[in-house]
Amino acid sequence: MPRRTHTPARPLHPARVTTRFRRLAPVLLLALLAPAACGRLAGPLSADPGDAADRPAPVASQPAGSADPAAPEPGDPTDPTDGQSPEPGDEAVALPDPCALVRKAEAEKLAGLGLGDGKSVGDTCTYTAPADGPTAQVEVFVGDGAKNYLDVERALGHETRALPGVGDEAYATADSFFVNASGRWVAVRLVRLNDPEENRGPLESLARTVATRL
Repeated sequence: MPRRTHTPARPLHPARVTTRFRRLAPVLLLALLAPAACGRLAGPLSADPGDAADRPAPVASQPAGSADPAAPEPGDPTDPTDGQSPEPGDEAVALPDPCALVRKAEAEKLAGLGLGDGKSVGDTCTYTAPADGPTAQVEVFVGDGAKNYLDVERALGHETRALPGVGDEAYATADSFFVNASGRWVAVRLVRLNDPEENRGPLESLARTVATRL
């Protein structure tokens, strides 16, 4: 068998090595930069298009202890409520005790009979004669109930006459009177089995007394 002879490799000339490296340098540089470039391109393209719409807009943080620029400062002339007193109708008008407006002795004088003690229920007070005697009753209403009672009397077409000089305004019917003073209404109704004309004077007299207590 013939023996193979090994031919020693010829040494590379330095000029040839330099020339080959210069030719391969662009290819090596592209190979190194390609993964980084692909990573930058893949990031935005792989993002969910809905993420940007769903993500809340950034809110500027406010230093602790700083005041809200939209809130008016105390004493700020731009604050519409600063330094203003409430309007006259803003607060509810306090209502008097109906049993104190018409006392038991006055109710008995109006009814012409002895009556029991007043029974207060809500904004009303009622004096009633004993069940074993003649029928008589005096009812006192204050606030909206009194004004509503007057409205009903007018709606039913009952005669209503004005009482000049009593409170801010006052009216009377055959068996009742209505007084408004300082925004508070009071109504008094008499139940009695007699001629209504007999009650006209006593009703007007009591109306003037009640008006002074409002």
